Amino acid sequence: MSVWPAWEVREDERATSWFTVRLAFTDGARIDALAVVCEGCASLEEVRSQPALSLHDLAELADWIEEPLFEACGPGADPAAGSGGSAVARRARPAWPHGVEGRWLVAQEYRAAQEGGFDPVLAVMCATGHSRRKSLRLISQARESGFLAPRHARR
Repeated sequence: MSVWPAWEVREDERATSWFTVRLAFTDGARIDALAVVCEGCASLEEVRSQPALSLHDLAELADWIEEPLFEACGPGADPAAGSGGSAVARRARPAWPHGVEGRWLVAQEYRAAQEGGFDPVLAVMCATGHSRRKSLRLISQARESGFLAPRHARR
């Protein structure tokens, strides 16, 4: 996997950086993506692949590139160094407690976003630094622990 900076926008003390990501496979398949990293969260803006990705593979793409992307571009990394840079001093993912405390905090983030009219899953993703899939798993665990209402129940 190769990661290199595309451009960066700074506003006050906040920086948003775009990176080009390329995965090349031995069978000749290739995936090119444009990833955005801001305040410890990463998202994909554009994905092109040859041959086309299945929906399952597309859903897995974020998990494939998350760690290498943060290692190359996270806080402490030199974005100009690209994928050849030195190891990151610390991970971009914030420390998140495990167990009951973590599930309770996930529920708090989820409800606060819901009440504010924001996407609750995205709020959990940004708070935990985890992918959408892992965040949905954490939300499910918070529901199972009784911190969130069951999915079928609407308030």
